[in-house]
Amino acid sequence: MRHPVRHGAAAGLVASFSLLLPTALPASAAPPSGEIVLDGATSAEGIAAGEGRTFYAGELTTGDIFRGDIRKGTATRFIDAPAGRAAAGMKADTCHHLLFVAGANTGKAFVYNTDTGKPVADIRLAQGFINDVTLTSDGAWFTNSAAAELYFLPVGGDGELGKVKTLKLSGPAADVKQGFNLNGIAAVRDGKMLIVAHSLNGALYTVDPRTGDSAAIKGVKVPYVDGILVRGDNLWAVQNQLNQIARIDLSGDLASGEVRDTIKSSDFNVPTTVALFGNTLAAVNAQFNQPPSPFEVVLVPAWNR
Repeated sequence: MRHPVRHGAAAGLVASFSLLLPTALPASAAPPSGEIVLDGATSAEGIAAGEGRTFYAGELTTGDIFRGDIRKGTATRFIDAPAGRAAAGMKADTCHHLLFVAGANTGKAFVYNTDTGKPVADIRLAQGFINDVTLTSDGAWFTNSAAAELYFLPVGGDGELGKVKTLKLSGPAADVKQGFNLNGIAAVRDGKMLIVAHSLNGALYTVDPRTGDSAAIKGVKVPYVDGILVRGDNLWAVQNQLNQIARIDLSGDLASGEVRDTIKSSDFNVPTTVALFGNTLAAVNAQFNQPPSPFEVVLVPAWNR
């Protein structure tokens, strides 16, 4: 998601096994590498892991969605979104065959059926820039880069969608300046705690989803932070303008963290969001503020070795 310029398990820390958790490739599988071109895309920003080898990647300015295979290294346009839509961050609920998409400057959330590609819901959240989304067993949480609040869309046991609730934030995550503030989001402990990335502050914060209270994750500074992803006690933070991804070891109480790896690739060109397949990260290049060129998904190892 944008910036203004254009897992081992620790005690008490559990991955976000959502509605959802995609069936990933086994960790022992040899990681793919290289680039996958989103043929015909005129912009890009979000990516989500689906079943097995499947990923979804979004065209920011049109809202169209590509579907690809990280082993085959292919991707094709899957959803031709209705006019007026946009696609920033996204997550796939593989249990209910739903794709949740943050609608960027439309102020909306969009939901699609991953079997048919057909639209399921068009939901007004708020004015601003709806930047990213994460899933829990109960629903989907969305960030807004222009407001100190999160939005929760309940999802029932049969995949039915409920009424959106707005969570007002307090503490350091509520710091809103001109530009892009809250960006990536991840759920831990199956949604009992949230982690948000703040682009302007280059920081990560925990958020209590019941109260909106937030606190800084100490010991971590991530300039140009964009999308984030958590598995166990590992957090990957995409640093878009730096063309790198930081792998952070979180403490069991989520109060602090330490950068363990800095993952770089000559193929990165302003990566924004990331999905995990076994021991492989798939990051989408957004190429902000550059002349048009083919947009790609870049595959890199999730750990430096």
